[in-house]
Amino acid sequence: MASERPKRASMLLLEDDAQLAEMIVLTLSDEFEIERAANADEAKLLLGARSFDLLLCDHMMPGKQQGLDFLVYAMEHHPAPRRILMTGYMNPDMLGRSVTVAGLSACLLKPFDMRELRRRLHECLAAGK
Repeated sequence: MASERPKRASMLLLEDDAQLAEMIVLTLSDEFEIERAANADEAKLLLGARSFDLLLCDHMMPGKQQGLDFLVYAMEHHPAPRRILMTGYMNPDMLGRSVTVAGLSACLLKPFDMRELRRRLHECLAAGK
């Protein structure tokens, strides 16, 4: 009897930087089932179509909605996934407020090491069990 591969956690990645998004997918696709969105509208469609274990979202996005706006929407309409914000802007007030407003499990400052990202994702999943 062949052993079954354990179920991979599902992640919605909202990142407009195609190069970073591709790096994240290449680094994590062996452990996570990843759907990508380049803006909040795409992410909302994906979130409405299926369930995810994790939402990994950049803060600065093109268009009217920023990443934090999307994560607040997700918290209100799809509260089950763990929510993680990525940002390149060190603003302690915004970061502190974000954790509360969007119910964040983590906030990562860019640039980050892919090993650190993997570690934080696993911590968030473990905390959600």
